[in-house]
Amino acid sequence: MGKIIALANQKGGVGKTTTAINLGASLAALDKTVLIVDADPQANASSGLGIDIKELKKSIYDSIIDNNVNPEESVLPTEVPSLYVLPSHIDLVGAEIEMLNFQNREKVLKGLLYKVKDKYDYILIDCSPSLGLITVNALTAADSVIIPVQCEYFALEGISKLLNTIKIIKSKLNPDLEIEGFLLTMYDSRLRLSNQIYEEVKKHFGDMVFNTLIQRNIKLSEAPSYGQPVLLYDAESKGSQNHIQLAQELIAKNK
Repeated sequence: MGKIIALANQKGGVGKTTTAINLGASLAALDKTVLIVDADPQANASSGLGIDIKELKKSIYDSIIDNNVNPEESVLPTEVPSLYVLPSHIDLVGAEIEMLNFQNREKVLKGLLYKVKDKYDYILIDCSPSLGLITVNALTAADSVIIPVQCEYFALEGISKLLNTIKIIKSKLNPDLEIEGFLLTMYDSRLRLSNQIYEEVKKHFGDMVFNTLIQRNIKLSEAPSYGQPVLLYDAESKGSQNHIQLAQELIAKNK
């Protein structure tokens, strides 16, 4: 039975998609079978893995709206062996409104992923930067959540709101939801601010913070425009090494 991990933070630009793509690729490189579920209408995780959104016949949208469409029909392989993606599409923007009339509308994604959970070691859900119905679905379907926090000013802004949402989902929809960890991204050891944010997050959340820091890295920023995880774009880069380390830490935590 695979472990479902949502990557969530309603703040944009914190590194959710970058983490989903590169953690997924690193887990696959460490002999795990991984599915990345792109639950963001912007579909950046899909295009960052080399999927041409315009050519898609089916996406996550089809399985959400029509219970008869098995998500497996939409799953595509990537350039990384054992790494697959359930791609997104701009149509997903309208899904939240279409889902309003559904029974158990918060549990649609849970039912959908249950059909494929046995096939993967890890399922990573890349959430959109909002706390809308699709993100609620992702947190209801997940076993745990990774919260990326960028080492910049206002980093902790909005985290209390996200933690409150997680608390509500735990009490009403998914009592087993755990916080897998807070992941510090865009870390630059030369900047005093980066170190201050790290200290602050560590002080607040202690052992819930991953030991691995994702450092600022130009190769990490460039890789998505080539439709590749940084592991394929430049395996020697700091960004690639950081994510392999993160994958190892995650595997060790879940032994």
